[in-house]
Amino acid sequence: MSPSLAQTGFDRMFRPDQLTVGVFFPIEAYRGSIPTMQNQAGLAQRAEALGYAALWVRDVPLYDPTFGDVGQIFDPWVYLGYIAAQTDRIALATGSIIFSQRHPLHLAKAAASVDQLSNGRLVMGVASGDRPVEFPAFGVDFESRGDRFRQTFADFKQALASDFPVIRSSLTQLEGADVLPKPVNGGIPLLVTGHSRQTPEWIAEQADGWLYYPRHPQMQARMIQDWRTLVDRVSPGTFKPYAQSLYVDLVDDPTAAPTPIHLGYRLGRDRLLDLFRHLRDIGVNHVGLNLKYGQRPAAEVLEEIGQEILPHLPAEVLTHDQASVS
Repeated sequence: MSPSLAQTGFDRMFRPDQLTVGVFFPIEAYRGSIPTMQNQAGLAQRAEALGYAALWVRDVPLYDPTFGDVGQIFDPWVYLGYIAAQTDRIALATGSIIFSQRHPLHLAKAAASVDQLSNGRLVMGVASGDRPVEFPAFGVDFESRGDRFRQTFADFKQALASDFPVIRSSLTQLEGADVLPKPVNGGIPLLVTGHSRQTPEWIAEQADGWLYYPRHPQMQARMIQDWRTLVDRVSPGTFKPYAQSLYVDLVDDPTAAPTPIHLGYRLGRDRLLDLFRHLRDIGVNHVGLNLKYGQRPAAEVLEEIGQEILPHLPAEVLTHDQASVS
């Protein structure tokens, strides 16, 4: 899909030279690997009312105790369908679906179903996978994941782009049948996560955006500039956003200076607003917050960021319901 086409989820999350904020499930601070998943639908509805741009789910097929955590526990497609029914406008994003472990036709049907049921709110972060224990469990060679990712990416897009497509690839032999439903706007935006074992040139040409991880500000600024240069070269005049994740532990003192935590910071809300403004200035278009390592209840942090930080971002990125938040 070209981002120039109207797409509800993409448009809510991404605009040139602006930054929006989303939140990862579970919207919960917890220790260990497995969250409680309590009151997630209510928190998702509150995030929508507060003006967050997106709700993010992760794809963790198997519980690997050595890896870290299991995300929202539930299968991402099942959970997206559940959350789609509980919300109206907020984008639904994946961070990220493991393309190298799933068949492209199953992926196409699941993604288009969520997109239709949510009225075009799906935005997909996709990845090649990085947990070695999962690949033999699914009968997939770990070292082949880059090639499988690239082929799945192509077959997925082709399956959704037209009626009764003919696909003959190493993964898909499709002729005389079709994948239904089709997406609301003819395609689903795909953000490649990290490098997914692809070249930067391939990502800039094939993806609708780039999803990355927090990095040192100077390094990140260079990466974004290189990304913009590549996109301008392969798709002149096309806006392809840059998004990132960020773990946040928001402390009570609004002025508390940032200290590093895993892939993020412990800091006060004033400094978080400073950080968002800096990220916007270097070209980040969206930040997906993960509240796992918080010392305060996630509901309290969600509220504080929504009430005290989001209104200070440019008015153009806020939704019409933001002004009515009490």
